[in-house]
Amino acid sequence: MRELFKDEVRELGRELGLPDGFVGRHPFPGPGLAIRIPGEVTKERCDILRKADAIYLEEIRAAGLYDAIWQAFAVLLPVKTVGVMGDSRTYDSVCALRAVTSTDGMTADIYPFDAGFLSRVATRIVNEVRGINRVVYDYTSKPPGTIEWE
Repeated sequence: MRELFKDEVRELGRELGLPDGFVGRHPFPGPGLAIRIPGEVTKERCDILRKADAIYLEEIRAAGLYDAIWQAFAVLLPVKTVGVMGDSRTYDSVCALRAVTSTDGMTADIYPFDAGFLSRVATRIVNEVRGINRVVYDYTSKPPGTIEWE
């Protein structure tokens, strides 16, 4: 199975009768939490990433875009930045968002979210996820980048 490409894994899942909600989930097959945390992987960083990822996917579903995207996920970068929350400065992590369209995973284009969508997601993540004060969107196609960040 490890020799299969992403589209082949999804097709195998369908042939095995796995539910569409599982076979079509983001990211599947794709990067688990540990490889979406470049640098040190800790329980705290995993918890932060889980919360950010849940918000991102919730907003994608609410916008009716879930099935139009091949894979979407958040990445917790090993970078801290200065921010402002209320009257205080923060020094917290950066969250990168990734969403691509593809047919087979061998090449991919970025999903062209509108600015309002990205602004809404970034605002929610910064306001609701303690430990993140900046959100960026990965605008790199494959190639030259990969879909994942590992």
